[in-house]
Amino acid sequence: MKTALVTGAAKGIGRAVALALARDGFRVALHYRTSASDAEATVAEIGASGGDARLFAADLADTSQAETLVKTVEQACGPVHTLVCNAGIIKSNLLAFTSYSEWREVMAANLDAAFLLTKAVARGMARQRCGRVIYISSDAGLMGDLMRGAYSASKAGLLGLAKTAARELAASRVTVNVVAPGVVETDMTADMPETRRVKQLAAIPMGRFGRPEEVAAAVRFLASDAAAWITGETLCVDGGLCMRD
Repeated sequence: MKTALVTGAAKGIGRAVALALARDGFRVALHYRTSASDAEATVAEIGASGGDARLFAADLADTSQAETLVKTVEQACGPVHTLVCNAGIIKSNLLAFTSYSEWREVMAANLDAAFLLTKAVARGMARQRCGRVIYISSDAGLMGDLMRGAYSASKAGLLGLAKTAARELAASRVTVNVVAPGVVETDMTADMPETRRVKQLAAIPMGRFGRPEEVAAAVRFLASDAAAWITGETLCVDGGLCMRD
């Protein structure tokens, strides 16, 4: 049984990804930071459907915890075949009023952790000559987002990290790709002001927000054998928001 490590998997997109990969027969190492009860509920749901999921707590903004997470998972579940870097945080403020500590907090959780986790799995995947690394970015990483400079920069950084990792690992048959969701109905967007919600909907050609399961479907494909010849790519799951010529 292949092992998938999904970060930030207690709820939202991460939860949907964990459920989808479990249905595909992965043993899911489900990472969470503080949402213990939600994480336990996700594990219970996977177990009730005959899947195998195990919980791992870590603060990925802490370098030492990010570095040891993969070792802990591999000791309990075996080699990681698929790494899904989904965990992330948002801090909203104008650039002029964003403190360096806020900037670093977002970068540590969203970008530094992805680098450290990728570094931790890369050698094992190369030795196995198979593996999948999938980063969950955002439309903000492609277009920028008002009052979210740190978040946008961290999510854009994942695109460059993915291309370099994809080139370095391609000869070992390890793929590295990015999924960039648009606005998805999760806890992160539940408290969106109505004026912003109306503007966001107007900017989406398909006229609605996405569902976590729709993002999970893209991750599921990129983790599958059917995507073995796709690497260094960014798949937008956004109802056409980031449509380009």
